[in-house]
Amino acid sequence: MNDIIENIKTKGMQKFIALGALIVLYIAFSVFGTNFFTVDTLVSIFDASYYIGFLAIGVTFVIITGGIDLSIGTVMMCSAIVGGTLYNNAGLPLWLCLIIIILVGGIFGLGNGIMVSRLKLPPFIATLGTMMVASGVGSIVSNVQSTTFPMRSAADGWYKDIFRTADNFPTGIFVLIAFTVVAVILLNKTVIGRYTFAIGSNKEATRLSGVNVQKWETVVYVLSGLFAGLAGIAYAATYTTILPGAGQGFELQAIAGVVVGGTSLSGGVGSIIGTFIGVFIMSVLKIGLPYVDLQPHYQTLITGIVVIGAVLLDIYRSKKEKSVKQKS
Repeated sequence: MNDIIENIKTKGMQKFIALGALIVLYIAFSVFGTNFFTVDTLVSIFDASYYIGFLAIGVTFVIITGGIDLSIGTVMMCSAIVGGTLYNNAGLPLWLCLIIIILVGGIFGLGNGIMVSRLKLPPFIATLGTMMVASGVGSIVSNVQSTTFPMRSAADGWYKDIFRTADNFPTGIFVLIAFTVVAVILLNKTVIGRYTFAIGSNKEATRLSGVNVQKWETVVYVLSGLFAGLAGIAYAATYTTILPGAGQGFELQAIAGVVVGGTSLSGGVGSIIGTFIGVFIMSVLKIGLPYVDLQPHYQTLITGIVVIGAVLLDIYRSKKEKSVKQKS
């Protein structure tokens, strides 16, 4: 009982620290940055959070199982390219193309799940291979040409209102919050979430208890792929043009948000709310750095430092938990 209480306190503290860091960052950029504290800047932060947020929510499930998914960035772009190409070249209705984008992401996730759970490939290797496959498929489908989704003024420009209205209102934040709530319910109130934590805590013990580990591990990667498809829609709605072969690096931003939000890379510990906060920390960094006269590529350096710090904090937390259990 004491261990459970201690674990709850630790998770709550991690979310509190992440939220505090987000507030401090925003205040710091507002004070030291030029014209950072504006509505337009806030909208830009939201825009940068949508697709990374969907990627991060999906990969949170994978990381809690003790796995990793390095393919989500290129899968996101490949899915969007497939949908955009079908819309422009095959004349399919836009609503159907948006559904296909999500399904393509799910198919890539299914492939990852099969390789990891049934073929026993290390997640790092399996998803690294899928990253390259998705990049290649996107280039082949588009014939190495950029894919453009309809502009707001076009007949099918309605889809842009899902994430930002014509008068610049960021409706996408409500979409992201809605899917965050769905993910919270999945992780904390359903069989999927229960087995996700169980696999990450002790896969062998979970298997011996009669759980079909292969099935649920595959489901987790499919979820990650479906959310990558949603991220593809968010990216297309925000930026309109999709470039073939792009997407590498987005997975690192998403994973960084997950880790900063308190999810353990060793598995068994994590939360969607923490991920949500972590994503906005990374977005504020990305948008805020140019306002203090630092080029965007400094984000890579700072992201690396933040991730290392978060991992070190996770290691310290794990050691502390072990010492508490040994004493008890």
